Amino acid sequence: MSFAHTAIFWFTLRWVHWKSKIRYPKFEQIGQRTVLFLLAFLFVYFMLNEGLNLIFDQMTNEPDKNDPNPILTFFSSFLMSTLLIISYEAIAFYIQLQKAIVEKAELERQNIESQLEGLRNQVNPHFLFNSLNTLAYLIPEDPDKALRFLQKLSHVYRYVLESRDARIIPLKQELDFLDAYIYLLKERFGDNLLVEIQCHEKEHSVAIVPLSLQMLFENAIKHNIISVEKPLTITVFCENDHLIVRNNLQKKNQVMDSTGVGINNIRNRYAILTDQPVQIIPSQHFFTVALPVLKIT
Repeated sequence: MSFAHTAIFWFTLRWVHWKSKIRYPKFEQIGQRTVLFLLAFLFVYFMLNEGLNLIFDQMTNEPDKNDPNPILTFFSSFLMSTLLIISYEAIAFYIQLQKAIVEKAELERQNIESQLEGLRNQVNPHFLFNSLNTLAYLIPEDPDKALRFLQKLSHVYRYVLESRDARIIPLKQELDFLDAYIYLLKERFGDNLLVEIQCHEKEHSVAIVPLSLQMLFENAIKHNIISVEKPLTITVFCENDHLIVRNNLQKKNQVMDSTGVGINNIRNRYAILTDQPVQIIPSQHFFTVALPVLKIT
């Protein structure tokens, strides 16, 4: 009877703990798992005692007069069951802790790799080639505009180099950089590229991952048609603690497959800094990315 009692308790409570971990997987939800455990213990204890007593009384044709004290039996069963659940919780916590350590180390490694990859993407030879072609055209046509273009180009690449080691950057600095970057793009695309920045000054005190806006602009230009008939409009605005970057969707008929390097770069760097994910919201007419804004500490 003791063996049957122990075996049924063991497997039943183990099953209850497994189910509670599925329903309440987070470490902070240990309270909910404890309540389930207590309810399961009380149910199993009284049902088990009554059932086993009935079965063994029938097998022996007479009740056992040497039954232990019921109060002592209850508390000893409760103590052993509690030790069992504590052991399972300790093992689960250790496994979760080790997993979190490994994931953090992997995210740190990916962050370094993505930053280096992102830097290589920022100093894009195609962008530099197009900018130099534009500059070569402007020098004989309009020297003053060529000088301004060169100053903006210098600003862009200086910012890239200065911000490469920063994890976050004030939104105001990123928008100042974006202004120079947009100037270069407008010289290339003219009125075929429309940009609307709708962030108020009070929102400039927050921070974002550096160069994330430039990456999203580059992504929009790479994958969408930009022409007189189909101008590309990119809008930047703040909403619900997010910086929203949205462009109208007019995909190119022939475009190289997206590698996802730019978006993954931004996602990986945000994953190091916050639990808030970068949201990608495609629709029939628009492509929207929501970047969580970060507090400057």
